[in-house]
Amino acid sequence: MKFNTISISDPCFKPAFSAISQPPRKLYATGNPAVLGPAVAIVGTRKPTPYGRAVTLDLAEKLAKRGVIIVSGLALGIDGLAHQGALNVGGRTIAVLASGVDVITPTSHRQLAEQILAKDGAIISEYEPGTPPLAHQFLERNRIVSGLADAVIVTEAAARSGTMNTVMHALEQGRDVYAVPGNITSPMSAGCNKLIEQGTIPIVDIDAFVDQFVPLEKIPKQALLLAQTPEEQAVLDLIQSGISDGDELQKKSHLDASTYSTTITMLELRGVIRPLGGNHWSL
Repeated sequence: MKFNTISISDPCFKPAFSAISQPPRKLYATGNPAVLGPAVAIVGTRKPTPYGRAVTLDLAEKLAKRGVIIVSGLALGIDGLAHQGALNVGGRTIAVLASGVDVITPTSHRQLAEQILAKDGAIISEYEPGTPPLAHQFLERNRIVSGLADAVIVTEAAARSGTMNTVMHALEQGRDVYAVPGNITSPMSAGCNKLIEQGTIPIVDIDAFVDQFVPLEKIPKQALLLAQTPEEQAVLDLIQSGISDGDELQKKSHLDASTYSTTITMLELRGVIRPLGGNHWSL
């Protein structure tokens, strides 16, 4: 596996490193580690309930659709769901490991790691390649998860959880912290409910939160057009260039009839493009 070494003075990471009380001397990265634009860390329990799973995916997908980079730790549960949510809509996501970048743990997330890299995301770590994941390193990496983000969201977490360590780092770094309230009888929501009781900002309406965090009018239109496949990107690029005729779109995209039809259908279903009539299309 090829990797790059990132210096603490790198312009893309200087703001994050300066906010960390014990910054790493350097980072190792595979993929595209640049954090350009808004970023949110989504963290929580390794054993989410159906409620936690649904909320995490919904938040990650809706934020990623607006160009927000989703940061998490590639762990089982909420972390993996946060990464997957971003990938579901063609968004970027960054995984921070407690091991070397070439030691993907859990092993069940190797395919997820490959998908992250394939979608212009990144896997980063402060530990040299080949380093195994030791217990104390999971707590150490949490300061980088929060440091890379503009805000941290806890979607579901127990009262005693490593997630609270990430929250502590986020508060020390001056990051905003949000929590999703849950059933008061659910142990998996006890941590979130406690955070809210202590003054953490609750997320009670996902759409309203996303609108407030990334207002539509402040997003360049092209950032909203997240293609999920190279074929979709080819069609979107042509429409953005001013081509609307379906026959011309197919010809200039170099797609066969079946692939083109599937691509147009998926883009329309997701609301990315709309029919104008007469086999013409618009964003």
